[in-house]
Amino acid sequence: MSKKNHDNDVAFIQALAELLRENDLTELEVMREYGSDDSLNVRVSRQTQLAATVVAPAAAPAPVAAPAAAPALAEASVSDDPASHPGAVTSPMVGTVYLQAEPGAPSFVSVGDKVSEGDTLLIVEAMKTMNHIPAPKPGTVKRILVGDGDTVEYGAPLVIIE
Repeated sequence: MSKKNHDNDVAFIQALAELLRENDLTELEVMREYGSDDSLNVRVSRQTQLAATVVAPAAAPAPVAAPAAAPALAEASVSDDPASHPGAVTSPMVGTVYLQAEPGAPSFVSVGDKVSEGDTLLIVEAMKTMNHIPAPKPGTVKRILVGDGDTVEYGAPLVIIE
């Protein structure tokens, strides 16, 4: 790659980072083709402040964690860190959560339901693809940590199964 392309690529990556910051995005991925055998693939991502508030110490005031909590969490204490729970099922991707197959349909699971390994817990839509999130093990759904239509990040805890 020539020095000119390198300088242009650096400017392009800096512009992507600026777009990320200005539009409060967490990730951008772009592929540029310069010719039949020359291309640039760039993925720019950043951590969000939401992740920092979810793992806040127990001394943090309750309102910090409340917006991220689903109604099923009302009885949970703020000091619980769902991401560190051994039964946490985390999101394998960034996307939008759906707790039911279609509007008006019953939810895949509710708190207290018994699930078998492989049962669908919810759907994460990413890039117009509906990805069924299966139960990784059999057990009982103890907590649902997201609401229908919530946006989730990669690795965000979705459900607790014990």
